[in-house]
Amino acid sequence: MGMNWVGVGSVYLLVGLILGTLRSCNGGISSIYARTNGISADMPLNSDVFALPPGYNAPQQVHITQGDHEGKGVIISWVTPNEPGSSEVTYWAENSDIKKHAVGTVVTYKYYNYSSPYIHHCTIKNLQYDTKYFYEVGIGNVTRQFWFTTPPAVGPDVPYTFGLIGITTITINVDPSTHLTEILFANRYLSTGDLGQTFDSNRTLTHYESNPAKGNAVLFVGDLSYADAYPMHDNNRWDSWGRFVERNVAYQPWIWSAGNHEIDFLPEYGEGEPFKPYTHRYYVPYKSSGSTSPLWYSIKRASAYIIVMSSYSAYGMYTPQYKWLMSELPKVNRSETPWLIVVMHCPLYSTYVHHYMEGETMRVMYEQYFVQYKVDVVFSGHVHAYERTERVSNIAYDIENGRCSPRNDKFAPVYITIGDGGNQEGLLYDMVDPQPGYSAYREPSYGHGIFDIKNKTHAYFGWHRNQDGYAVEGDSLWFENLHWKSLQDSSSASL
Repeated sequence: MGMNWVGVGSVYLLVGLILGTLRSCNGGISSIYARTNGISADMPLNSDVFALPPGYNAPQQVHITQGDHEGKGVIISWVTPNEPGSSEVTYWAENSDIKKHAVGTVVTYKYYNYSSPYIHHCTIKNLQYDTKYFYEVGIGNVTRQFWFTTPPAVGPDVPYTFGLIGITTITINVDPSTHLTEILFANRYLSTGDLGQTFDSNRTLTHYESNPAKGNAVLFVGDLSYADAYPMHDNNRWDSWGRFVERNVAYQPWIWSAGNHEIDFLPEYGEGEPFKPYTHRYYVPYKSSGSTSPLWYSIKRASAYIIVMSSYSAYGMYTPQYKWLMSELPKVNRSETPWLIVVMHCPLYSTYVHHYMEGETMRVMYEQYFVQYKVDVVFSGHVHAYERTERVSNIAYDIENGRCSPRNDKFAPVYITIGDGGNQEGLLYDMVDPQPGYSAYREPSYGHGIFDIKNKTHAYFGWHRNQDGYAVEGDSLWFENLHWKSLQDSSSASL
């Protein structure tokens, strides 16, 4: 049967109201949930979500991420607009009167005709696990106070929840009747990407915030501010985006990865250094995992081992990213961190027409290792929709056997594309038809996901579309940990 493109639009809405979803003859479910086809508009810069904090040179754009490999460190970053001020952080544990101090660094950069504010980064080390800390930045009358909670100690049976938001240009929603903005928070693992600065992103964030299964941390799958969508990559949009997400990322760590909208490559105007704004503004603990670049690195968090890869850096054989990953994967101790998660921006498997097979060369390069080392799940963004695959692999091909199609593989990862946060470019409706067998569920709707690790053997993933009540799941899957499943299978085979 030949392959065609199918569009999900108004012609399907009546059927969608009656059936809810369609199942193709050789694939999984292609949802035809009724939704609007509009493009998400950016919020105006005078919106309250972009408001400056009061006071001269007040710290703004505060954000945190993990600051070491084990989870006992935090990188606190913020901006001062008028002068450097202080790079010191004061912090203390809840129910403690002992205040400690750490001093960071300050950096600036120029991009075309833009000069950045003063960007501060301070790493706090040797924190206690599973402890709430308060912290202050700023000096004098313009100090600002926030808090965060460190993860539990690394261990195999430690439950932890990741939030997942595939935000394709942050969709911020303002209720036209009340002019109130909404945003999403997390208290478990949230995976998010393609965020931007639109009305729909805010709805996604709010929807996620209201989910009772709160995330403890965010897995961000790339595409932050979409500043490159504006003339001359207007870097003021990096500042507005930082103020917008502060309400969440100042209180819980976002684990960063870079997407195509972070490249900011504009050589015709003298900007030939890729990722310049991103790498100046968003520090990550890459050196703690032996990486030579902030664009690829790893961390441990509770019972999970998270590997962040760069879809837009060299990844062929003998490149720095390749060498690092080849040395990194054998280091993962699945008895300590049984859940192996990979985060990258461009999906290796996607059945949407837009960006179709863009990740193919990276898949050919690395899929064999994901199967060999039993990666449990790969989270991606880029495609402005939601999709989940079956456990499949396509690694058997050689030039003679003709085995060039994905096949069921119980020890292959599940690939989840969650680029559906609410971007200014709108959702993607055109899909490969008939739905390929490796695609388990796909739907072009805005939403968020929760990856809830229960113990060393099981985790639960749920995807929630924005239009539903927060407790309603549009798609879900119980995960059986591949490492422990392989041990059980080996034990059963030996009986």
